[in-house]
Amino acid sequence: MIFLNIFRLLIITLILTIVTKVRILLVTATDAEAEIMQRLNIPRDPEGKYIIGDSSVRVLVTGVGTVATAWALTKWFSSDSRPDLSVNAGIAGSFREELAPGDVVMPVSDCFADAGIETGKGFLTLAEAGLEHPDTFPFKGGRIIAENKYVQKTSAKIKPVSSITVNTASGKDETIKRLISKYDPDIETMEGAAFFYICSKEKVPFMGIRAISNRVESRNRYRWNIPLALDNLAAVLQEVIFTLD
Repeated sequence: MIFLNIFRLLIITLILTIVTKVRILLVTATDAEAEIMQRLNIPRDPEGKYIIGDSSVRVLVTGVGTVATAWALTKWFSSDSRPDLSVNAGIAGSFREELAPGDVVMPVSDCFADAGIETGKGFLTLAEAGLEHPDTFPFKGGRIIAENKYVQKTSAKIKPVSSITVNTASGKDETIKRLISKYDPDIETMEGAAFFYICSKEKVPFMGIRAISNRVESRNRYRWNIPLALDNLAAVLQEVIFTLD
């Protein structure tokens, strides 16, 4: 009986491997963001992968911030099987009044907004300071662009936005005004550009999906709605993955 059960598990694994169209790595910064997969009651195969339609999903929780994201993602690509698509899912802050808590968006460009040099005349990016070329791969005009068939297909369903990545979440009017003047961003995260950078360097197709949890404003946690953001993120993520091929 034991051998029969093992044989059945091997057959199931083989079948799932054959029929799976897209192998997805879901990358989140926190356990709370990763747990959206569990609340969807999605079946899992014997290896622990989530099975959605013809796609399989493995989950990587990196920790918050660019350094944690870069280390965890690089380690994964170096030691595990590479996915057909890597998806960075999580919450974000909105610079736009029209992007309210609960809205789900797809960042299609990102940059390291606080990597640079302060001068007496203001902030200079690394490219503006002459420390790097704005078009050196993976940058285009100082930004990293998400460009692949998955992004193109999903852009018809989810609003594409411009994002910035910071090491310190913005919570002061002075900082917010400077970032808006410099980058005119739609949203802000603490991991997006690092995810874009590593995936680009490793030549792994990638996309981001973010749910708005708060306005980027003078810090006021009472106006945040993380539960709503995670609920909507889970629903949209499931819909997107079901339609990937």
